[in-house]
Amino acid sequence: MEYRKLTPQETARLESQSCRADDWEQVTVAPAFSTEYVHHTRFSGTVRLGVFEQEFTLPGGLKKHAGLRHVTLHNVTVGDNCCIEHIQNYIANYDIGHDTFIENVDCILVDGVSRFGNGVEVSVLNETGGREVLISDKLSAHQAYIMALYRHRPELIARMRAITGYYADKHASSTGTIGHHVTLRNAGTVRNVRVGDCCHICGAGRLTNGSINSNEEAPARIGHGVICDDFIISSGSVVDEGTMLTRCFVGQACELRHNYSASDSLFFCNCHGENGEACAIFAGPFTVTHHKSTLLIAGMFSFMNAGSGSNQSNHMYKLGPIHQGTLERGAKTTSDSYILWPSRVGAFSLVMGRHVNHSDTSNLPFSYLIEQNNTTYLVPGVNLRSVGTIRDAQKWPKRDNRTDSHKLDFINYNLLSPYTVQKMFKGLEILQNLRHASGELSDIYSFHSAKIRNSALVKGIHFYETAIHKFLGNSVIKRLEGIDFHSDEEIRARLLPDTATGSGEWVDISGLIAPKSEIDALIAGIETGEVNRLKTMNAAFEKMHANYYTYEWTWAYEKLEPFYGIRPDSLTAADIILIVEKWKEAVTGLDRMVYEDAKKEFSMASMTGFGADGSRLEKFLDFEQVRGAFESNPFVMAVTEHIKAKTALGDELIERMKKV
Repeated sequence: MEYRKLTPQETARLESQSCRADDWEQVTVAPAFSTEYVHHTRFSGTVRLGVFEQEFTLPGGLKKHAGLRHVTLHNVTVGDNCCIEHIQNYIANYDIGHDTFIENVDCILVDGVSRFGNGVEVSVLNETGGREVLISDKLSAHQAYIMALYRHRPELIARMRAITGYYADKHASSTGTIGHHVTLRNAGTVRNVRVGDCCHICGAGRLTNGSINSNEEAPARIGHGVICDDFIISSGSVVDEGTMLTRCFVGQACELRHNYSASDSLFFCNCHGENGEACAIFAGPFTVTHHKSTLLIAGMFSFMNAGSGSNQSNHMYKLGPIHQGTLERGAKTTSDSYILWPSRVGAFSLVMGRHVNHSDTSNLPFSYLIEQNNTTYLVPGVNLRSVGTIRDAQKWPKRDNRTDSHKLDFINYNLLSPYTVQKMFKGLEILQNLRHASGELSDIYSFHSAKIRNSALVKGIHFYETAIHKFLGNSVIKRLEGIDFHSDEEIRARLLPDTATGSGEWVDISGLIAPKSEIDALIAGIETGEVNRLKTMNAAFEKMHANYYTYEWTWAYEKLEPFYGIRPDSLTAADIILIVEKWKEAVTGLDRMVYEDAKKEFSMASMTGFGADGSRLEKFLDFEQVRGAFESNPFVMAVTEHIKAKTALGDELIERMKKV
């Protein structure tokens, strides 16, 4: 935009309106500038002003015209149609976009050259250092996972630090930006902060050294009493109601409210934190904690729900707080649960009680960890039949609140995947070996520092076998979907994988499920310098995510022989029918278990507390008015329909196979 100098008449008019300048020659304006709406303003350094032609309509209907009133500007560019008034101190070294409203703020300044939160070291998982993640505007959960956990590859870490450092230096400046259509009201000091378009900041106490990456698609909101130091807040996030953040990254569409307090922590997309406290946590996508009494410390989580009073301890009292732990995806903690780090809890497991024995159940997913008399009892696989687990898997995609078309995290929501099913294969082997070593008649089996009852072990084997049948059957049916085959050779040809990628071990790198070979290839590219930009790194993660189902089939194909005892190169239509029959049995069996689990929610015991002053009938009627009838419950109806649909799907493939 071109600017012109003020005319002598405009300068005189401004002075008559109580405006002052250190040097009027340094004040330039848009060609259509009018002095009418500039009052009690002091200009210092180089100042550029746009036009003031529009009105703002505030909540309640009050209208305020764009303009400058009671403000000091030092080295500031003001875009068109801004309203800036009642700045107690001054605004220094900022470019302000058009249609922005700034009112009643103490001070807004950039002091020296700032990187606006980029390159800040967050001592995640170990607050004394050693696993620092350098945050940036483009940080994804997957980048952070590698930077925090792959410390055994120092060249990789050095390269990743250099890549982030390059980005931070590239975006460093002695001038800050406040974007277009921003509202900034009733705030304290805003120092060295870059504010994106359409951001709404109201009542913040202090914002220092950070970026708020708001945009028109996904506005961010910062509310009353918020204090943030050394931070990055991503698009679509809300930080409100007294939240305090120090050295934190907040991912897309997160909500932190109600006096939540966090230091040295990373929160990736769709996390929700209220009331409690976090220290040095790696909160992967959909980590949720709502309760005042909950402390999350030195842990890695994702798709996790922390019950009230959940707590962990990470202290080795001789050497400081160096312990850390992992709750793999989908793990939950009940009220008043406690875990003494180091521990590792398998995917989609439930932790109940106080656990002080450093359990590692990573190869026994979908389990319960229950404490009885200071002993950890493990119930393997039981969460596969839980209505809560299925409901969680359904709700996460619906609760993805990201509206930004440019997503930083790539999330796989699948309950059963090569990642969890490979664990079940290992879990089966563990349980069968325990049974063989200790005998089938043992009452209790010992696994690491946990105990497994005989009945739980037997059921665990059944749960894992059923889930593997379901996953592999799903994969086979999907692969053969919609094709009429005329021979066994045609079936075998269709079953051949499209790529060798997907073979071997799979990993969950904070929401993204991918073959370890692909992660290793990316890491090698970073170490050699072939991958040398954050953008390129994120593109590699996006490619892995897009090709998930292609890679998944490669993995599933390799498991057909060890699990079913059928060689894929000699597989026949009759073998497919056998696999599909097993699949139907597994799917309908699991659904019926889920159905029965849901039924418990409608038992008379669950109705305790309903019908406060009435008879048994009134209790039932009160419950029905609040919770609805069992058969008409949306989830129950969905399970019933799922049984019908999956049975029909299996029958359709069986009929096609019979024609071969």
